[in-house]
Amino acid sequence: MPTATAQYLGQLRTEATHVASGTVIQTDAPVDNHGKGEAFSPTDLVCVALASCIVTTMGIVAERHHVDLAGSTYATTKHMSTAPPRRIARIEVALRLPAALAPADRALMERTARTCPVALSLHPDVDKHIVFDYAL
Repeated sequence: MPTATAQYLGQLRTEATHVASGTVIQTDAPVDNHGKGEAFSPTDLVCVALASCIVTTMGIVAERHHVDLAGSTYATTKHMSTAPPRRIARIEVALRLPAALAPADRALMERTARTCPVALSLHPDVDKHIVFDYAL
């Protein structure tokens, strides 16, 4: 069974359906690449996938070690290469985590973040800049 099915809707837009849940997402080409920018672009989704994978993987490890990450947030910023070929050059992920995390738990979460499945799947030329802010 496929993970997702998708259809090209025209005008640089797609609609993808997650087979198991029926959840639907649309993509649109970004404004700087002939699109309207009315939805996530495919490269936006790569950045969100990295950040979501980081937080999800940290959550799995946190549960295993009885660490509370409730309320943690992230913001992600995409930087496209200025030289051809067009590609993601850098992904910034800013994580905001509980201030109460012990130093050992912080080290564990940071190691986990840098080794999540999406981070390990991205090409090594993509600069993954992850910032940890323990101010929550």
